[in-house]
Amino acid sequence: MFGKILIANRGEIALRVQRACRELGIPTVAVHSTADSDAMHVRLSDESVCIGPPAARDSYLNMVAILSAAHVTGADAIHPGYGFLSENAAFAEMVEDHGLTFIGPSPEHIRMMGDKITARTAMAGLGVPLVPGSAGALADLDSAREVAASVGYPVLIKATAGGGGRGMKVAQSEAELEEAWRVARTEARAAFGNDEVYLEKYLDRPRHIELQVMADSFGNVVHFGERDCSLQRRHQKLLEEAGSPALSAAERDAIGATATAALAKLGYRNAGTLEFLYQDGQFAFIEMNTRLQVEHPVTEMVCHIDLVREQIRIAAGQPLGYTQADVRFAGHAIECRVNAEDPETFMPTPGRVQAFHAPGGLGVRVDSALYAGYVVPPYYDSLVAKLIVHAPTRPEAIARLRRALDEFAVLGIKTTLPLHQRIVEQPEFIAGDYTIHWLEKFVEREIAAAAK
Repeated sequence: MFGKILIANRGEIALRVQRACRELGIPTVAVHSTADSDAMHVRLSDESVCIGPPAARDSYLNMVAILSAAHVTGADAIHPGYGFLSENAAFAEMVEDHGLTFIGPSPEHIRMMGDKITARTAMAGLGVPLVPGSAGALADLDSAREVAASVGYPVLIKATAGGGGRGMKVAQSEAELEEAWRVARTEARAAFGNDEVYLEKYLDRPRHIELQVMADSFGNVVHFGERDCSLQRRHQKLLEEAGSPALSAAERDAIGATATAALAKLGYRNAGTLEFLYQDGQFAFIEMNTRLQVEHPVTEMVCHIDLVREQIRIAAGQPLGYTQADVRFAGHAIECRVNAEDPETFMPTPGRVQAFHAPGGLGVRVDSALYAGYVVPPYYDSLVAKLIVHAPTRPEAIARLRRALDEFAVLGIKTTLPLHQRIVEQPEFIAGDYTIHWLEKFVEREIAAAAK
């Protein structure tokens, strides 16, 4: 097992990794920017190193500074969390080249899945179903027109190196294709330095279903069931469930068997998440995240398995120690992402937290780095807390979530807590009858009603 782990991240995920390390008896090193000197992950770490000024590019994305901190403190492994450098193949290679262990997949697989075309090609070859679309990056607009005519409108133009909804544009008809092509490439170039795009059939009422997997270095691969991440605004997830209200156990087992068989053939290692669109009983692969997900707690709650602990064990060369038959799914879990944003306009709301009270009780978990007096900085992602509930059934989980949301208090800054309180009262959510387009339409209705 490792002697010391450096956590190359901040906020709640840095705390999450710290907690797993502490339970394993492994000391941790926190890195931080000057803006995060008073952050909770710094306060609770065994050691801390300042790696730069507030801007992420000068601190949390500064590979040289992070590696230097690891060497100075004697860390022998680095956990990247999610975001920042977690899916950066060059960083994973640098970590290994410097004699340290990267707690995550191999650089080869990070690079393979980081390009959506390469990922689609690899998965198709391994028998994983895809959304109909172009076989690779589109050479020009005429190629886009040809593929669109083949799969049928509407279509979605997507950046090959995309993420977070950037570089994605819908064309409802051929008349809209040229504009969608132009805007998607412009956004992709600005966001990722790569303007390559591809085309997929646009599904009108899909659910976003993802499958959590874990693989060791001995060819063993298991899945921990699905998460329904369909409640999104501008391609950003706001609420997730495990399992999905739309899937049966048989459907879960079928897609799980397909995914684990594919990753075993690929020789994949550590944690990963395969993301699918699901419509009319059919799964279609869209991408794979080669890291821990923000929404991993709902999986932990229904499987009673510490995914971060498993990441660390596997990176240390240990086998999984269990088979798929040993994984049990119990009850239902829901996660609400609490962002430091105005719940009406969705504008970021950094500032000082005057008071913070987390809900508690049976089946309630809050992952957060907030505390009274903490100043939420304006430089990073707006996620400040995750509220997770678990109960034997989905109706009981919803009731518990309502109660927990009513108890949750963050004073001094605006958050998205009021939005979640409204969502959980909607008939469509209660019935589990929603798609990836539902939340966007719900927010639009609320804005229109407020304008009257």
